[in-house]
Amino acid sequence: MRQIFTSIDIGSDSIKVVVGELYKNKLNLLAAVKTPSIGIKKGLITDGNAAADSIKRALKEAEEMIGFKINKVLVNVPSYMAEFVVSKGEMNIEHENKKVTLEDMENVRKESIKNKTVSEKEYVTDLVIDYSVDDKTKISNPKGYVGDVLKVRTLVVTVPKKNIYSVVKVLELLGVEVIDVSIGSIGDMATFKTKEMSETLTAIINIGYETTSIGIYNKGIIIKQSILPTGGLNIDKDLSYIYKISMKDAENLRKNFALAHKRNANVDHVYTIQNKFGEPVKINEVESSEIIMARIEDILTKARTEINNLLNKEMEYVLVTGGVSNMRDFDYIVSDIFGKNSRIGNVKMLGIRDNVYSSALGMIIHFINELKFNEKSYTMVEGAEDFSFIKKQNQNNDMLKKVFDYIWGE
Repeated sequence: MRQIFTSIDIGSDSIKVVVGELYKNKLNLLAAVKTPSIGIKKGLITDGNAAADSIKRALKEAEEMIGFKINKVLVNVPSYMAEFVVSKGEMNIEHENKKVTLEDMENVRKESIKNKTVSEKEYVTDLVIDYSVDDKTKISNPKGYVGDVLKVRTLVVTVPKKNIYSVVKVLELLGVEVIDVSIGSIGDMATFKTKEMSETLTAIINIGYETTSIGIYNKGIIIKQSILPTGGLNIDKDLSYIYKISMKDAENLRKNFALAHKRNANVDHVYTIQNKFGEPVKINEVESSEIIMARIEDILTKARTEINNLLNKEMEYVLVTGGVSNMRDFDYIVSDIFGKNSRIGNVKMLGIRDNVYSSALGMIIHFINELKFNEKSYTMVEGAEDFSFIKKQNQNNDMLKKVFDYIWGE
């Protein structure tokens, strides 16, 4: 069975689709597609039909690359008003040999998330913090341990129901089944996680087109999140206003000419373009880089302030990602604002060298890690061996008759 996985990251500027295959315990890229998005504002779907058309184009382009139909996906949902609640589960180990099994681990994990949502919220996922067997605590994998009582601590992630329903409804209209949902911050951690990040208090800042997300992680587990209404669009607006050029030309200027920091900019490097009045404008690298640098400093300074508001603790490690972080010399600004314990998270998978894919790639990595932990196999290729990740129940809401249950539920 070929283990193939597809993820969709629905953004305000673009739809990202990543298809990967797990082969000999290594994830290999089959396709990475980025197409313009319409009908999405600050990560939220504002026009279902337009959004569906955008997603359909991205899926079609990916299908042409891989040669088969995509009808099952992992998808991120808007993380506005997300809540992160530490929950506990406990159960007796009733086997004759008293050894903990995978089934026990699944059952106690289910127990930990019971009744952890309210009427306005919907379950997204849960992340295991640790297990305990009798007096043995902080166990990452208790399989095979002998004892009487198994306990677990999980972090339950919930979001407003509309955040999930709006996304799933659009995909269902396209005939695409949602296998699992996540939020972008979980994907970012999965993509960039290192031993250091697994042991420290870490902040990941993802600068998107219209928004900047901030995730706070304690030993690799997200505990806080915030979203700032600023991103690459603000940089383009600055360039458009100052040089009187179109937003499209401003975006090209940012992506293809200017630097993120003026340190290595050259005044003799000139970019010539027509402004909105049809007049030629000569833009030198130093001046344009200064404009961009000022806005990036503003975004990262606001992010630093928000981190302090979220936790009121010094971060041991800060990582910055997102499309804007692809700019040359971006690392200088990150270092200036956050110091030596910071870096840019560069996506290094062969075939993807663009940080705009960090969340999409991370969704697949996180999903595969869960499969491995639970000793499961899975594929999203039609007709292959399958098992359900979604529990179907009768709901009052006819628009969506799927409630996302515990990931290994029926």
